[in-house]
Amino acid sequence: MHFLDDSLLPENQEPLVIQSAPYGPQWLPGDSTDVPVKFADQIQKAVDVYNAGATVLHVHVREADGTGSKRLSMFNEMLDRLRTAVPKMVLQVGGSISFAPENEGESAKWLSDDVRHALAELNPRPDQVTLAVNTSQMNTAENKVPSDVAGTSWEDLENSAYREMVVPAGPTFVEEHMKRLVANGIQPHFQLGHLAQFETLGRMIRRGKYMGPLVLNWVSLQGGFDGPNPNSMLNFINHVPDGAVLTIEGTARNTWPLTGMGILLGLHVRCGIEDTLNDKLGERITSVQQVEKMVRVSREYHREIATGEDAHRIYKIGVFYNSVEETLAKNGFAPSRKPGQRGFTHYATA
Repeated sequence: MHFLDDSLLPENQEPLVIQSAPYGPQWLPGDSTDVPVKFADQIQKAVDVYNAGATVLHVHVREADGTGSKRLSMFNEMLDRLRTAVPKMVLQVGGSISFAPENEGESAKWLSDDVRHALAELNPRPDQVTLAVNTSQMNTAENKVPSDVAGTSWEDLENSAYREMVVPAGPTFVEEHMKRLVANGIQPHFQLGHLAQFETLGRMIRRGKYMGPLVLNWVSLQGGFDGPNPNSMLNFINHVPDGAVLTIEGTARNTWPLTGMGILLGLHVRCGIEDTLNDKLGERITSVQQVEKMVRVSREYHREIATGEDAHRIYKIGVFYNSVEETLAKNGFAPSRKPGQRGFTHYATA
């Protein structure tokens, strides 16, 4: 991404798109008073974060007993209700992982490939399904400290099942999943934790495996992904092409400095109890309060907040491309090298 002399001026930045992740499937209902369990409460939470200023909803679903649902029928019902309750929000289904254990004490499990592919058949269709790239460790307990999880089911970090969690996102699965999502008009939203994952995605694009807008999160989860290091974040940003849409996502209390920098840089941000239960040390914060905080920070620096219509436009929802070259050009990549071509490649202006 290029930063010209006027790129940090808020009047030249797109309105801030706030992703809200209010369902926190890794938490159990007793971990926080802000975990919605009843269907009506889950829907109301979406309404509340939208009214607070969020325009993208990261969707998970809970069963009546409070555990994370792995049933597609529950996701269908959730999406149907959300389309009525928050029609202007971008609905983004968490597609790569099922965080919550089905039974108490059971290790965190990932959905099988067949079931994950079935997310392309959700009805009504979500706007997006999130997608990881490259199989890697995803130890979400690594960077947490006791104060992050005090009084929750995560309190014993050393023996947490989430220490051993792995992202199963090999090339065969990713390419097939992208193909099925696009065929059904669903945009893949790429969740990337470091540059190697981004580079793999870039190669897939150049080989024609995905032809659409590059909409992604830089996910600072540690434990196999980048940590909360500004140098890592800026290095990732420097590799992202100008036509892409980039959101900054942190974990625990590192959410706040990372998203604060993202707001100032003209990027977009994510928050919610799936990312953190805590504001300052020892103080809990709800998903609604987190969105309100993002709005407050952005407005303090005179950057506008995106409307639902803005979010659909900025994310290019419903847009796909017809060729590899169009995909590269629209996303701001350099063109692929032609046979015999030497030197650096670029798109000519005339």
